[in-house]
Amino acid sequence: MSAAAPEQENHRPPAPLPQVRGHNAPLDGIRAIAALMVLVFHVAVETGAALAPGVRGALLSAAELAVPLFFGLSGLLLYRPWVRACLDGSRGPDVRVYLWKRALRVLPAYWIVAVAALLLWSRERLGSVGTWFEVLTLTFTYDTDPWWVGTGPYGLGQMWSLCVEVSFYALLPLIALVLGRYAMRGRDADERARRLLIGLGALAALGLLALVPQFYPEPRPYMHAWLPRTLGLFAVGMALAVLTEWAWREKGADGPVRRLCRTLHANTTLCWILAAILYALNATPAGGPRFVGVDGLWISVFATLTAMGFAFFFIAPVAVLPAPGAAPRPYRWRRGAWLETLLSHRVSLYLGKVSYGIFLWQFVVLYLWRDFTGQEIFTGSFWLDMVPVTAGTVLLAHLTHRWVEEPSRRLVGWVRPAGAPRRPKPSLTGAPRHRRPQSPESSSSEPSPSPSSPPSSDPSSPSSS
Repeated sequence: MSAAAPEQENHRPPAPLPQVRGHNAPLDGIRAIAALMVLVFHVAVETGAALAPGVRGALLSAAELAVPLFFGLSGLLLYRPWVRACLDGSRGPDVRVYLWKRALRVLPAYWIVAVAALLLWSRERLGSVGTWFEVLTLTFTYDTDPWWVGTGPYGLGQMWSLCVEVSFYALLPLIALVLGRYAMRGRDADERARRLLIGLGALAALGLLALVPQFYPEPRPYMHAWLPRTLGLFAVGMALAVLTEWAWREKGADGPVRRLCRTLHANTTLCWILAAILYALNATPAGGPRFVGVDGLWISVFATLTAMGFAFFFIAPVAVLPAPGAAPRPYRWRRGAWLETLLSHRVSLYLGKVSYGIFLWQFVVLYLWRDFTGQEIFTGSFWLDMVPVTAGTVLLAHLTHRWVEEPSRRLVGWVRPAGAPRRPKPSLTGAPRHRRPQSPESSSSEPSPSPSSPPSSDPSSPSSS
């Protein structure tokens, strides 16, 4: 028996690698949690529950850590195609198609909510071309002398983070280009991946350095809603994209990157415990006041670092999950399987599907409800507001997803990658049209995958935030 054990150990099948293609359903569950956290935070602030002294108020105020989750998911899902191209030495995504997809994903539903909020609460600004431009283009956070109070026009206060997201979307091709040029100096995929991680470390450091002009030589509170200070939060997800793609290309059957992914997968509960600890630290006075903004540079540095750690340990065990069916699941709730079971539940998946609408509509529903009930700001019952506001928000999110988001996604094919063949037009006689055969020089086929490359049976990328 003892002699056979080492032999069995040597012939143990390799551990399943992270899913890097296709739709990763548990990530939708994280998006659902983040959307509900944002809703909890805003209801808690509006009713004053998050501002009350004590542990309950502190924990409610820290629910704004949902924003780092959104940023981390965007970094993970959107940067992954550029990582794949860099490690394989292939052509990256078509920037025109990428930007077109992002615009269709974000703008149509947002425009409906923005117009509704302006018509309800900012009628005196309806004749201002500048107001319409900065609101519809999600650039209002760059107005250093705003006409509103808070983080945005009334009913659109949460959209400051969407402005940051859109800025990241626009700059990601440039960021990927710079990181890719540096990484391509590496001789193989391992060295290129290391260079990408070094570059992302520099990007995170740049995000921390961007905090200095926010406070010196004089405070500039409006810079809190700008992209530079959040670069480290996006870098967390981008680093996970590098690690998961690197695991498929790492030399050796059991290298350190694959062991790291396996360790994160096997220690799901520990990762979320660490995330909970960082959440609690961010809820202390060291993390800043219980509202948007911070009091000083070092408090902002502490809040940023804890937010980065929270996002990493929250997302990482899900980012490294293998594809469905790649590994047997003997348990549903034990040995860390509880997280995948929870996030893959149909309620989680539904809320993840409509999470963008939940994010968009929550302030409109919250303010309409409070106007209807005649409540003053920072007063009221958290639960008496939370239940009806959640119900109304989810209802509008469902309708928006059904009638706006889904139809918008069908327009993706209007912009195709350069060199992609056009779809044949239907023949009037019903006979299929035959395409002219392309020469080998004009065809752009993908290189055949190596044994250590991800499977290419499903070339679609994961759904993005």
